[in-house]
Amino acid sequence: MAAPLSGKISLVTGASRGLGAAIAIRLAAGGAKVAVNTFANPDKAKLVVGRIEAAGGKAMVVAGDVRDEAAVGRMVAEVKERFGAPIDVLVVNATGPQPFIKLEDMTWRHCLDQLEFFVKSPVLLAKAVLPEMKARRFGRIINIGSEVFERGVPEFSQYCAAKGAQLGLTRSWATELATFGVTVNLVAPGWIPTERHVNDPQSAKDAYAAAVPMKRMGVPEDVAAAVAFLASDEAKFITGQKIAVNGGNTLA
Repeated sequence: MAAPLSGKISLVTGASRGLGAAIAIRLAAGGAKVAVNTFANPDKAKLVVGRIEAAGGKAMVVAGDVRDEAAVGRMVAEVKERFGAPIDVLVVNATGPQPFIKLEDMTWRHCLDQLEFFVKSPVLLAKAVLPEMKARRFGRIINIGSEVFERGVPEFSQYCAAKGAQLGLTRSWATELATFGVTVNLVAPGWIPTERHVNDPQSAKDAYAAAVPMKRMGVPEDVAAAVAFLASDEAKFITGQKIAVNGGNTLA
């Protein structure tokens, strides 16, 4: 049986660690050639590529700031040159610091810091890959969102708002691009511990897990599995959807 993503070219942003690394590895396991994007961790990105290649897959590191239009254009061109074909699957995952900030301490800059990752970056990336996707009448754009938009996490409003905006982009683009064979969906994880959560108190993790209907936290591979499905031909009639990967923690 052929691999479900055989022949597909994918770009995963923020893929040197955490959810992005798990997604890149899963897409490669499905047969895709994967571009592992990083901005500040090229050595870790090389390790991800090494894992993929050791398992028989094909991957490359593509470095650049996803908030910079020129860098995005260069990265997309590099992927096409290296793999000999344009990008079929775009996974928008890159993120920056996510501080908790009380409303009275918040500034507009705090909001912009999040909007640059979850509105500006998706716009730049989608615009860069869309002409080729439209021409081939095939494409998969998968945004990595968050359950926080539905849960209204306190002292996190700048992040919640930006993730809500990202969901709005997803739904509007899905409608706009449907007739071109381009699907646009969003995977919304719950709190899934990765490297960025290494210093979070265990008591907070335990309290979160206790409130989840499945009584546990997820792992990065749970998110990667959902992304791989949406990238596949089996999901060709699914667009404009938010798929929550959080053990039932949100039901909307």
